Amino acid sequence: MSTHSRRSKPRSPASPLSSSDPALAQSPSPSQSSPPSRPRPLSAKAPVDVSSNILLFLIGFRLLNALTIRTLFQPDEFFQSLEPAWKLAFGEDQGAWITWEWEHQLRSSLHPLNFATVYSLADLVAQTIGLSPASRADLLVAAPGLKQATIAAVGDFYTWKLARYIYGDQSYESWATLALTVVSPWQWFCSTRTLSNCLESTITITALYLWPWGWASGSRVGSARSRGVQVSISNLRECLLLAAFACVLRPTNVIIWIILASVALHKSTWTERSVLAREALLCGSSVLGLSAVVDRYFYGFWTFPPLRFLYFNVAQSLAVFYGKNDWSYYASQGYPLLLTTALPFALVGLYRTLKYPSALSKEKASILVQLALVSLVMPAVLSVITHKEVRFIYPLLPALHILSASPLVDFFLPALASTRHQYIPRRLTLIFLLLVNVVIAIYTTIFHASGVISVLSYLRQQHQVHGNTPQPQNQGTASTYGGITVGFLMPCHSTPWRSHLVEPTIHAWALTCEPPVGLNEEQKAVYLDEADQFYDNPKQFLQDNMVGGLRHIPRRPSYSTPPNSQRLPTQKLPPHEWPDYLIFFAQLEPTLKASLRSSSYGECWRTYNTAWHDDWRRRGDVVVWCLDPSEQQAWRFEKQQRALAERERQFDRIIQGFASDSAPSSSKSWAPWTWTQWTSPFSSSQLSSSWSWPWERRKKPTVFGFEVPAFPEWGSGWFGGKKKKRGFLKDFWF
Repeated sequence: MSTHSRRSKPRSPASPLSSSDPALAQSPSPSQSSPPSRPRPLSAKAPVDVSSNILLFLIGFRLLNALTIRTLFQPDEFFQSLEPAWKLAFGEDQGAWITWEWEHQLRSSLHPLNFATVYSLADLVAQTIGLSPASRADLLVAAPGLKQATIAAVGDFYTWKLARYIYGDQSYESWATLALTVVSPWQWFCSTRTLSNCLESTITITALYLWPWGWASGSRVGSARSRGVQVSISNLRECLLLAAFACVLRPTNVIIWIILASVALHKSTWTERSVLAREALLCGSSVLGLSAVVDRYFYGFWTFPPLRFLYFNVAQSLAVFYGKNDWSYYASQGYPLLLTTALPFALVGLYRTLKYPSALSKEKASILVQLALVSLVMPAVLSVITHKEVRFIYPLLPALHILSASPLVDFFLPALASTRHQYIPRRLTLIFLLLVNVVIAIYTTIFHASGVISVLSYLRQQHQVHGNTPQPQNQGTASTYGGITVGFLMPCHSTPWRSHLVEPTIHAWALTCEPPVGLNEEQKAVYLDEADQFYDNPKQFLQDNMVGGLRHIPRRPSYSTPPNSQRLPTQKLPPHEWPDYLIFFAQLEPTLKASLRSSSYGECWRTYNTAWHDDWRRRGDVVVWCLDPSEQQAWRFEKQQRALAERERQFDRIIQGFASDSAPSSSKSWAPWTWTQWTSPFSSSQLSSSWSWPWERRKKPTVFGFEVPAFPEWGSGWFGGKKKKRGFLKDFWF
């Protein structure tokens, strides 16, 4: 049976904008239209609402997603959310790293406030049940990700609900949208991270579901009233409140709502326009007022972060300091990274939606057109800005999944619904795409840039061992003694900070990269931040910016002797003290070996970070040097044990190869005598003429000093006979 023969009229979903407001009985009803999409096979029983089950599944799925992430994506997931949240939850003296954006009021504190409550609650739970310091630290590290996982699940849920609203409750396209969301490598990699873009994406798709799409469908008042359609003011207000919050969170989100509002104002009636303008004014002013009050509490004075964000990043072009991209970045890299294997279906969906009239109802076709319009216009507008990142267009991903659903179903549904051999290539293609998604998701969340996260777990462990050293009775600085000191000779913000260090007595410093705020164009042209100065000349930087230079490096770690001066939880400005633990990427190791060859620093830990990196400064393993000779000796012993274990595994593989080579070809399993024969290769019974040492090569016959080539045996090779199979032993030695 063909795909088109399965089409029928599905049960229409309940409208997200349905209530009893007589003042707005002019909009066409989303719940009365019936799009001719592919329904799932209906049973004799009444359809069961599976929304609650889907939501629970998505929450569990994203919680698992959050718990399996072991890598770093962007520093902003820590320094623009968790660090200010740590300050709000635990106080200014707990070592949170507050970056220049917060010092110049470029960010709204609404986002960190979300995670500050999580920190406070997690700390309360740890104190109530009496968790150990190590368990408390693990809970505080995991808690923000679990909160964001719930938010991400809500975003996935409303993506599916909007697809059901467009295509129909039981349509294949709605389930294809859910499948695209679940198997998306980008969603698995990014959605549970604490970036403001992730929260923005969830808020945007939820608001899109509540948006009054009927106002932009072009339907007239009379036809709407004849169907008894009414739009809910409460849903409209929820939509506009969420949209306003998304715009305060990320000012670039306003592009989406300008596009949708322009279409709605153009095609709606005068009454609808007045209601939309009135509610937008009320909701927008309410959110701005709330944001101003929260920011007043956070910063200590009145400020307006969205305006300052535009001033610093657009008027002063400070965003250029963090990278420049080509104008075609979002088309050449943004969409491919965001969609991965769904990119072809998204492109086909965009083309179909804008080129050909949809088989759906007028209103549902209008929704798809508007989603396609937003998906094209927003990247085009953001392309004008020199600094570009793929996460800036992350809020478009749910809409792109909805647009991709129809081409995906058209391509794969016949192959899944039929057993014909002609569809085997499509089935294999589907399996291949799923495997590619799984491989990308696993690599990016477990392996790529994993060392910069695991090194902080190592530091917490070392702090538990060395950081609680009892204070001598004659020591007067009780509040500053104890703990370990750490220095990060890495590009700025290469690792998380207090959100993963946790303990305020881990005294740490790192190279900074403050932008040229307040400088003129000539000064900006020659400006170098601290990280750039270090990588230009590491040896000279250490000589000029470390206490004592290269000639006065401590011989013992600070936790073995009382400190001479008060130590701050976060030491951002040079000169820096020589730390107990020096952390850097492996590409810097030869330079530091030459510069610190006469010091007491030695390797005490190393971990894999990534197989490749576009930044040459971040290539190689994450290496930890320390001053403690006992730790260095323990690490050398551990490496020796690892090397011995690896040699034993290699020897076992060789012995197994010997055993399989000596086994009779007719036998299907190794006989006991075969195994014992090869487990003692140096016994007298084995030292026969047929066995030789690796360095004992067989001498070939020579004529006047020249080697004579070996001829094939009679009946094999040249004369059509079967060539004698060389055993594993001969292949190994000769």
